[in-house]
Amino acid sequence: MSTVELLERVAAPPATTRNKRRLPDLRRWLSPIALVALWQVASATGILPPDKLSSPWTVLRAGVDTARSGELGDAFAVSITRVGIGFVCGAAVALVLGIVAGLSDWGNVLIDPPVQMLRTLPFLGLIPLFILWFGIGEQPKIVLVALGVAFPLYLNVHSGIRNVDDQLVEATTALGFTRWERLWHVVLPSAVPQTLVGLRQSLGIAWLALIVGETVNADAGLGYLINNAREFLRTDVIVVGLVVYAVLGLVTDALVRLIERRALRWRRG
Repeated sequence: MSTVELLERVAAPPATTRNKRRLPDLRRWLSPIALVALWQVASATGILPPDKLSSPWTVLRAGVDTARSGELGDAFAVSITRVGIGFVCGAAVALVLGIVAGLSDWGNVLIDPPVQMLRTLPFLGLIPLFILWFGIGEQPKIVLVALGVAFPLYLNVHSGIRNVDDQLVEATTALGFTRWERLWHVVLPSAVPQTLVGLRQSLGIAWLALIVGETVNADAGLGYLINNAREFLRTDVIVVGLVVYAVLGLVTDALVRLIERRALRWRRG
């Protein structure tokens, strides 16, 4: 057995510990189930009138009906496409700017100040300007999502690179690493944990930006479905749309956490 294999066996937790960690904690479901039950009781007793908020059972039936009619599926496809395009554009810009500003002193001086100034603007308040620039089509919604993604991801990438342990950099210098080897083996891997944190934040803001963008001059998507239901006082369909937004946010966050567990397996504890 090689030394590396021996170290991996020693560092790896026992099988029983790994299995125990994988078991979900069912106690986390107690409060959500209790809230839904309380919601149903309040609706059944008339404390919560249906014109204010439909009961969970009514919401469930509305979700099944909109799914069967294809309306929910079409809205879902439009919304997920908008988020996908906006996320790719925003993440690409954030990664490039964050890496350049983090690695280069000149890049930090030229890029970071304008990004920090733009970051303080309420980007949701830019919707009227985006409509004037891009019209009422897909572009303003995608740009809004891209902005929501770009700023938190840039901040975390920039901070992750700038806060690399100086002792690690000194060690690579003593070992004779070239600049490229130092970047590839030390700087970028050290920035991965904080970059993944920024990725989780970006995805959360992306869905928030999409909700706002789709409720303004939209003719398709989950936001349009919610807006249309508001016109007819269909609180059940409104809740269905909000639940889909919430589920999408949870799923994307879970995917990033899965990537985090796999990418950061070298971190123990």
